[in-house]
Amino acid sequence: MAKESNKKIELLQTDYAKEQFAKFEKERRQVVFRRRRLVAFFVAALAIFAIVGIQMFNDQMRLQKLKEYKAETVAEQKEAEQKVASLERDVALLQDDEYVAKLARSRFFYSKDGEKIYPVLPDGTDSQNTNERSSQSGQESSSTESQD
Repeated sequence: MAKESNKKIELLQTDYAKEQFAKFEKERRQVVFRRRRLVAFFVAALAIFAIVGIQMFNDQMRLQKLKEYKAETVAEQKEAEQKVASLERDVALLQDDEYVAKLARSRFFYSKDGEKIYPVLPDGTDSQNTNERSSQSGQESSSTESQD
């Protein structure tokens, strides 16, 4: 029934009707243009936000890796500082003649003139290692005596 009523309606081809139709067409084109422009703006904004978001994510990951690397290097630095302090303490001790003499007597079984050394082994110590050390120290002491 609606189709039949549309067939009976005719458009007036007057100047006013043509003006109104042109005005209506122009407004419709402007609305379409505005929508397209708005969609283009939102697509561009979405692309920019995506790019910035990806960069921020990558920067965050890089920052986390750098923090881990920093923590590792700080730990290594502390270990190195402790080692340096220990070595400096050892150097200071080695400049003391009494300490060096005591160290030589305890480690290498050197003795003063007329002094006898009786090594006492704790339980479970291999006597073979002691024999090897004493034979080496005997060789060293005989070589030092020959140099004197």
